[in-house]
Amino acid sequence: MDLIFDDSYFMRKALQEAEAAFEKGEVPVGVVVVINNQVIARGHNLTELLRDVTAHAEMQAITAAANFLGGKYLKDCTMYVSLEPCQMCAGALYWSQLSRLVFAANDPERGYRKMGAKLHPKTKVTQGVLEEEASVLLKRFFIQKRNLN
Repeated sequence: MDLIFDDSYFMRKALQEAEAAFEKGEVPVGVVVVINNQVIARGHNLTELLRDVTAHAEMQAITAAANFLGGKYLKDCTMYVSLEPCQMCAGALYWSQLSRLVFAANDPERGYRKMGAKLHPKTKVTQGVLEEEASVLLKRFFIQKRNLN
């Protein structure tokens, strides 16, 4: 049986990273960066563990992908992320010249679109891939967090 390397396949990889964040008590956001159907970077939120407000999943993955590629630009790369990036991450994605962004769940309160942030003009965006799965994980996290407090 051949694997089908489509957006759902890679978003499932990002959701695995989001689950890893959940297990660490972090907001469950996960990401993978792909070039030529190969995952070259992974990341999940580490803001609590590192006590660093910039330690978002996307930031972790941008750094890892740039290190893998040996340069600062993510041309020909696709980032799959379980939640719409914030304005900070959108800014970093702008400067990285990411070719394509695919995200699962919208962030109507803090997402880059709500905040008026822009991606690079050449970045193509696909939204809503496995949105329900990502939303359920986020809701589960925040319900659990409220019940513990």
